[in-house]
Amino acid sequence: MPTARRVVANSQVDPNRFWSDEPGMPDLAELRGQLLAFAADEAAGVSPLYEHLATQAAEDAEVVGLLTEVAVPEEAGQLLLAAAHRLVYAEPFHPMSRYYPSVGGTDGVDGATWPMFREFVLERATRMRELVRARVARGTEVRRAALLYPAVAAAAKQVRGPVGLLELGCGAGLLLGLHRYAYRYQTEADGQLTAGPAKSPLGLHCAVQLAEGAQLPKPPKSVRVGARVGLDPAPVDLADEDAYGWLESCIWADQPERLRLFGVAARMQRGDPPELVRGDLAGELAGAARRVPAELPLVVFNTGSLVGGADVVAALAELAARRSVYWVHCAPYRSGLDAVLPDRPDLAEAAGSGFSGTLALTRWEAGEAKVSVLARTAEDGQRLLWL
Repeated sequence: MPTARRVVANSQVDPNRFWSDEPGMPDLAELRGQLLAFAADEAAGVSPLYEHLATQAAEDAEVVGLLTEVAVPEEAGQLLLAAAHRLVYAEPFHPMSRYYPSVGGTDGVDGATWPMFREFVLERATRMRELVRARVARGTEVRRAALLYPAVAAAAKQVRGPVGLLELGCGAGLLLGLHRYAYRYQTEADGQLTAGPAKSPLGLHCAVQLAEGAQLPKPPKSVRVGARVGLDPAPVDLADEDAYGWLESCIWADQPERLRLFGVAARMQRGDPPELVRGDLAGELAGAARRVPAELPLVVFNTGSLVGGADVVAALAELAARRSVYWVHCAPYRSGLDAVLPDRPDLAEAAGSGFSGTLALTRWEAGEAKVSVLARTAEDGQRLLWL
């Protein structure tokens, strides 16, 4: 990587010419590429505000320069917009807020959006740099509980009794409350199927398509859970106001329904929080599992890519040699599932399908992984293709 450095002060200059001088830090060309990828691959068709801001930011060397200290360049787009969102929350009467539905704004993207955003973040450059340097992008998507519920319920049905839940990469652990949420699965053939406690404060909707010849099993009204543990390299304590505020800021500003669900789930959790364990997913898996009583069959689940996927799966297999373990994988195929179910290119994301993940239930018998592929899933938790 080039080591020369110049301080960029002119947004009209090509940002590809400028570099960071510190080893391991991303150059501006790489950051620009990550912003464009975020706009095209994540925000397009989902968030007009974030697509516009990320696209414009990629062409502005001064704004890109705010990101030179990010630890993970792939998070550049999310971190830039989460940091700005955090600062808009802190100044809800600033004119920028009119573009942020999260603080009551109602204006759509127009010609003034980018110039105002640019001025806003550059005037607060010191704080922006502090946030992107010290924070990591945290995705909090409560709606994914609707994807997990059928698989967790299938494991509980086999157990015929209460289970212990262990979430890998839990963040704040809101998905560990999945048995407390109400669900409505909308199908074309059978209409609406309901599951979970009917009087739950939090209701989730999911549209279900059926593959040819497939039939969605009727989801149970309840799943009995005897213990809940989350494992994460950096778990989030929702009792910490600053940590709560950052999670809130990581939710996209023009998706107020996601913010509402996050708030409801967080309030529900405060009365009876799960136990969250800090540690490496593979290295601390056995220790976290010991916090679930041995008499409870263990249902381990993840909704994101597993860091060190093969090592985590090996740790799961080792754990399954000592106790009853079910693993619910709800993430892209090549983020862990491929370790127990190789050579399945049909489960990789199909371009334009909207289904980026695979829902699978794995159990080990005599050391051998028995995998049931249940569905393809949409990342936002609102669509399911049952296989």
